[in-house]
Amino acid sequence: MSDMTKKLYPVTGMHCAACAGNVEKIVRKQEGVENASVNLAAATLAVTYNPDIVSPQQLKEAVMKIGFDLIIDEDNSVQEQEEAEQSYYGQLKRKTIVAWIFALPVAVLGMFLMNVPGVNWWMLLLSLPVILYSGRSFYMNAWKQTLQRTSNMDTLVALSTSIAFLFSLFNTFYPEFWYSRGLEPHVYYEAATVIIAFVLVGKLMEEKAKGKTSTAIRKLMGLQPRTARVVKDGREEDILIAELQVGDKVSVRPGEQIPVDGVIVGGNTFIDESMISGEPIPVEKKQGDKVLAGTINQNGAFTMTAQKVGKNTVLAQIIRMVQEAQGAKAPVQRIVDKVTAVFVPVVLAVAVFTFLVWIVAGGADDFSYAMLSAVSVLVIACPCALGLATPTALMVGIGRGAESHILIKDAVALEQMRKVDTVVLDKTGTVTEGRPVVTGWLHDAGWQNEHKGILYAAELKSEHPLALAIVEALKKEGEKPALIDSFESRTGRGIVVTRGNKTFWAGSHRLLKDFGAGISDLLKGMVEDYEKSGKSLVYFGEGNTLLAVIAISDKIK
Repeated sequence: MSDMTKKLYPVTGMHCAACAGNVEKIVRKQEGVENASVNLAAATLAVTYNPDIVSPQQLKEAVMKIGFDLIIDEDNSVQEQEEAEQSYYGQLKRKTIVAWIFALPVAVLGMFLMNVPGVNWWMLLLSLPVILYSGRSFYMNAWKQTLQRTSNMDTLVALSTSIAFLFSLFNTFYPEFWYSRGLEPHVYYEAATVIIAFVLVGKLMEEKAKGKTSTAIRKLMGLQPRTARVVKDGREEDILIAELQVGDKVSVRPGEQIPVDGVIVGGNTFIDESMISGEPIPVEKKQGDKVLAGTINQNGAFTMTAQKVGKNTVLAQIIRMVQEAQGAKAPVQRIVDKVTAVFVPVVLAVAVFTFLVWIVAGGADDFSYAMLSAVSVLVIACPCALGLATPTALMVGIGRGAESHILIKDAVALEQMRKVDTVVLDKTGTVTEGRPVVTGWLHDAGWQNEHKGILYAAELKSEHPLALAIVEALKKEGEKPALIDSFESRTGRGIVVTRGNKTFWAGSHRLLKDFGAGISDLLKGMVEDYEKSGKSLVYFGEGNTLLAVIAISDKIK
């Protein structure tokens, strides 16, 4: 026996909470399934099952029996779901337009011209496109649900409109039945057609809202490059990401997204890892350092060895986590699920009760009113805001968080966040703008104004993010870069330049130690104050003499 497997599959064709409940119920009934949870807003099924007993194809077939479909192609599931949603939205839009084109004249005839001879036949002809084309899916889905001894919102729409239409059809063909009893044979074609038109508008609005909330996943998917540049036998060749294998050598140029997780084997650079860590300042990477898929190479070109590809990359795991979180159920939704599970049967019972009360109270003379009142009960209950509101709110919240690089573990965590009154961050970079600026200069005894030009020229050649801050500051002061003879970049330390027979350097405290330079008593106290306030310090000196200390900070967002 193998271990249980947990998967998240997109579901197509669901339109209400009862739909979601029925999919959940049919999947749970399958042998080998431990748990199943459907999120209506995300249109996903989270299922835990034993692959030795039941396969994804069997789950798909079970779901198709009740009128829905399961997308089990994991590699292209998001794309397939998006295509299915767009196709469904297009069909729904066409059906809605057709419904209103025919429903409006039916409503005008039924409300204002009901006494015109032959008007019932005109209304019948105009109602047929609405019933047979625009409303066809309601009746088909309701029939499939009935075969499985379940019901959903389609059941209510199908019952209400079919009762109104069939009653009107009978009265159109056999009006004598009522005339012989001294009753007027009323028709309700306008009720059947307008109900379908309005429900289709509601569904169209719901689909549009659900489509908007899925953009976070698509944006994350967009961070994954489509191709990679593989190095084989000294030549570079572009291949699809899906063809990339662990161990392949990949070349990455400046400005490109890193295709897979791996380790640098040649070259060094700075990489923007903000989509992973939230830190906006690019991180220096050299040979032996790990790099992650979806992050952006800033300046240098390098070669890397692929270590994790496809579903195993950190980015793929993040996407999967957000999908699972959007598909999760919050504790409050359990109450909603209990209500929606009995919602349709209760509504049907209330409709029947309403009909009987009218018949008992008014007798046969009030049959038309009894029927119309029962239909009204079914129609009013059709919009399933109760079952849709909670999962939609969760999906929107988690999706908006993902867009802002805030990843929420699951729906329970999101619900519990309302109790949070203090947030502690362990990285200052997560709350800063990512645009470092010079906030202070400390000059030592040997400092001269001509040193600014040398520092300007040296930092112009550096690729470090802090160097850009110094360059911008000197540019604002109107400084001009001096001529320098040589430039050397020391990874993790700083830069060294020569001008004439003099050596100048700028960088971290480690470079200060490399040149044996010390901090004078005059600057020591001020340097300590800068460090305590969280500023980054760049030391600039000549030979073994410290000339200046530049304080750089990143503003809070």
